[in-house]
Amino acid sequence: MSTTNQQVLAAPSYIARSGRSLWRDLCAYWILGLCNNYGYVVMLSAAHDIIGQFHYDDLSDYADAVGKGRHCHIVSTGAILLADILPSLFVKIIMPFFPFWVHFRIALAVCFSATGFLLVGFASFKWMALLGVIVTSASSGIGETTFLGYSSNFNKNVVSTWSSGTGGAGVIGSLSYAMLRSLNVSPRDTMLIMLFFPCIEALTFWVMLRKPIILPVVTVESTEQLIENDKPLVGFKEKLAYIKKLVKYMLPLGLVYLFEYFINQGLFELIYFQNTVLDGASQYRWLNVAYQIGVFVSRSSVNIFQFEKIWLTSVFQFINVVYFSTEVIYFYTPSIWLTFAIVLWEGLLGGGAYVNTFYRMSKEITPAKQQFAMAMVVQSDSYGIALAGFLAIPFHNAICLLPAPIRGLI
Repeated sequence: MSTTNQQVLAAPSYIARSGRSLWRDLCAYWILGLCNNYGYVVMLSAAHDIIGQFHYDDLSDYADAVGKGRHCHIVSTGAILLADILPSLFVKIIMPFFPFWVHFRIALAVCFSATGFLLVGFASFKWMALLGVIVTSASSGIGETTFLGYSSNFNKNVVSTWSSGTGGAGVIGSLSYAMLRSLNVSPRDTMLIMLFFPCIEALTFWVMLRKPIILPVVTVESTEQLIENDKPLVGFKEKLAYIKKLVKYMLPLGLVYLFEYFINQGLFELIYFQNTVLDGASQYRWLNVAYQIGVFVSRSSVNIFQFEKIWLTSVFQFINVVYFSTEVIYFYTPSIWLTFAIVLWEGLLGGGAYVNTFYRMSKEITPAKQQFAMAMVVQSDSYGIALAGFLAIPFHNAICLLPAPIRGLI
């Protein structure tokens, strides 16, 4: 049969809603970004405490580190990073090729998030705590691929509010955990308090966020009538072939996250300043807060400032790796406040790379391909983070067993 005579049914499409109630979509996506990433951030902020809670079953390696003047565990917080990112990465890899059952996916994400907090809060064994981190990670991965893919049905500015919300999760998550622990709230009660966020996520998606308008199915006489760029991606083979067009977005973003999470989960714990009001564990928590503030500011800035050369952020982030690697070996920084400033800069780079990548995609990729493209590119930060976790563990443990310079003697 000739192609020109063949009847082809175009897929149902959506109208990006606008108007006076657009604020509902924008606010909803900010809250969804906050709730989706909140548990992930809390688990990373709690990494030092989760490791410490069970580490003392075997004190020999820890004693060796302290004997050399270093205050660190020979089990890196990178182990928590791997538990917090690998399930999310696995979910992000497979989700773009599954049917887009948005309501089922979000229900699953909400249930996993609540289960993760409960498992970590009531953990009496290390495996329970790690399982809680894993379940929370899966929740974050399901939510991120689904919400970013679903954003193609709304005004493109929901991408910027989503990014700002995920940045807000960093600040609110790390700050709330640090403050609750500073007030001597138990880890169990802290996790139970945080069950508030999965509940808010569910209410925001099913009540606050407006439903997109579905256009009726359109019948056309031939595939030539559909402009190539406006054709939706159909089938595994077609989607796989399209990935090569997304490498320009994926590679710089993956490198930025490789470098920054190598710092955060391999080196932060090794930074120690004497003569401050903060002990070693508190310094770790507040460094995470400073980093998350930087992420929040940059992820909220895309409507004010945009840049296209995202590869520059990976170069600057590598320079940060060099600084932190040498700092934890030689302890040469004169003030903890200078380190806080550099950590803030590190967060600005990571958040800026994330939001500018997805904002560019919302403008450069047609709506028909945007859902798949968003879900694929969001994997790239997870590849970088996972690799950072594997690299951070041996590097961290090697530094732990080096003699500490004078400033770090404890």
